[in-house]
Amino acid sequence: MQAYETNFLRFLEPRNQFFIPIFQRRYSWRKRQCEQLWDDVLRIGQNSDIPSHFLGSIVYMADGVQSVASVSRLLVIDGQQRLTTLSLLILALGKAIEEQNNEIGITLDQLSSFYLFNDKTDGELHYKLLLTGYDKETLIQLLENREYSDDASRRLVENFEFFEAKLKHADLQAVYTGIQKLMIVDIALDHRYDNPQLIYESLNSTGLELSEADLIRNYILMGQPSDQQNKLYKDYWFPMEQRFGDEYAKWFDWFIRDYLTLETRQIPNIKRVYEKFKAHISSTADVEKLEMIIAGIARYSKHYVKFVLLQEEDLELRECFEDIDELGAGVARPFLLEVYEDHANGQIEKAEMIEILRLVESYVFRRSICSIPTNILNKIFASLMMKVDKSNYMESLKSTFSRLPYRGRYPQDDEFKRAFKLKDVYNFNRRNYLLRKLENYERREPISIEDYTIEHVMPQNPNLSEAWQQELGENFQEIQGKYLHTIGNLTLTGYNPKLSDRPFEKKQCIVGGFRDSPLRLNRSIAQAERWNKNAILARIDELAEKALKIWISPE
Repeated sequence: MQAYETNFLRFLEPRNQFFIPIFQRRYSWRKRQCEQLWDDVLRIGQNSDIPSHFLGSIVYMADGVQSVASVSRLLVIDGQQRLTTLSLLILALGKAIEEQNNEIGITLDQLSSFYLFNDKTDGELHYKLLLTGYDKETLIQLLENREYSDDASRRLVENFEFFEAKLKHADLQAVYTGIQKLMIVDIALDHRYDNPQLIYESLNSTGLELSEADLIRNYILMGQPSDQQNKLYKDYWFPMEQRFGDEYAKWFDWFIRDYLTLETRQIPNIKRVYEKFKAHISSTADVEKLEMIIAGIARYSKHYVKFVLLQEEDLELRECFEDIDELGAGVARPFLLEVYEDHANGQIEKAEMIEILRLVESYVFRRSICSIPTNILNKIFASLMMKVDKSNYMESLKSTFSRLPYRGRYPQDDEFKRAFKLKDVYNFNRRNYLLRKLENYERREPISIEDYTIEHVMPQNPNLSEAWQQELGENFQEIQGKYLHTIGNLTLTGYNPKLSDRPFEKKQCIVGGFRDSPLRLNRSIAQAERWNKNAILARIDELAEKALKIWISPE
C-alpha cells in the first residue's frame, strides 16, 4: 500500500479511469451530504487564510490490464461517493461558466478535458469515472448533456440539479478556488500484497458507512475472477437488489440475519451479521458451492420481500402477511421464511399455509392480550421447526405449538378469553388492529379503521352527568372505573364529537348514532335497552366468543 497527501484536481489530471466494480453499492449521497460539501467549498473559496481542506481518502487498485490507449483503469475500493459528487459539481460549474459567460480563469472545455474526460480516447475509456448499473448510464448522460432516460439514477440527477441551482446565485470564482484547495489521501493498493476485503473491513471498523450488506456482497464477489463476479452479481445479487428496491438499505441486513437464523438456528446480532455470515460460509468454498449458496440466498429473498415488503400477489396470503405486519410480529420472520419455502416446494398447500400464518398471528396476539413477556419469542421461532415432523406437517406443527414450555406457551382458550374480557383495550398498543379484526370478521367488504375513531359508550368524563348516573345505577363510579376501557364499552364511530357525553338514548337515536351506524360492532349497542353493567358484560361475552374464532387455537 502506498499513501500520499495530494491535491484533488491534480489527482484527476493523469489519463486514468476510476471504475466502480459491479458488486459495489450504488451512488447514495443525498442532499444533506451535498449541502455539506457545498458549504465547505464555498467557505474555503471565500477565505484566503484557509490554504486547504481535507476531503478524505480515495482507495483504489490497478486492474492489471494496460489499455492500448494508455489509460490506466483503477478499481475504486473506497471513495465512490466523493469522486462522483465532485464530478457532478465540476460539471455543473463548467456549465454555469459557459451559461453566464463568466471569466474565472478556466472554461467548460478545460474543466471537462482535465477532470472529466480522457482526451483522444473512444468508448468507455473516454470517461475518467465509470460507475455501475443505472448510475453508469445516468452519469454518461449528464456528462454528454443528453436527455435522461426513464430509469435514470434519481440520486445523480437530484444532486446535479442541486449544484446547478446553487451556482446560479453563487460567486463562481470562489467555488472554483474552493475546489482547487481540496486535498485527499491517495491510497494505491498493490494486488500482490494488499487484500481489498481486509481494507473494506478496516474502513468499516473506523466508522465509514459500509453496511453489513456491503461487506457481505464484497466478501462473496471480490475474491472471484472478473467473469465469475459478473455472473454471480448479474444472476443473483443484482436481482436481489431489484426486489428490495429503495428498501434495500433498510431491510437487506435484516434479511441476512433472518436467513442465518434459519440456517444455523442461532440469532446473530444485527450489528454482527457480516461476521456470522463469514463463519457460515467457508472462505475455502469452491466456486460451484459458492454459487449454490448465493442461489439459495436469492431464492429466499423472493419469499422475504413478499411478507416483509408485502409484495405477495395472492390476495389471501397477502392479507395474512398484512395482519402479521400490523401486529408487529417480526420475530417470526425466520420461521416464515422456512414455511414459505416449504409452500413454494409443494410440501404444504395454500390452505395449510394460510392456517399456519393465522396460527402465528394468533400465537403472538394471544400472548400480547395475556401480557406474557415477548423476550423469548425470537428463540422460539428460531427453533420451532426443529421439533416439527414435516411428513405430518400440520398435525405436528399444531402439536409443537400446544406443547411449548410455560414461558413460551400458546395461551389456551380459557386463559385468552379471561384476559380478553379484562384487558384495558383503550390503552393497548394493538387496539386498532384488535378493533379492525373484530369489525371485519367474515365481512366480504372490509372497512378501513382509519376512517373512524374510538368511542367510549359510557363516557370517560369522571364527572358523569345525572342521566348517566341513573343509567349505570347506584354503583356508577365502580362500574366506570372497572369497565370504562374494556372491549365491552369500546366501539368505532365517525361521529365522536357529536356523540360526546350525551345520554345513552341520545347516542343511539341521533343522526350518526349507534342505530344509524353501518358497523357491526355497533349492532348490540343499538339494540340494548340500557347501558349498564349487565349490558357491558353481555357485549364483552359476545366479543370474546368472536375473538376465539378470529385468533385460533392449535388444539
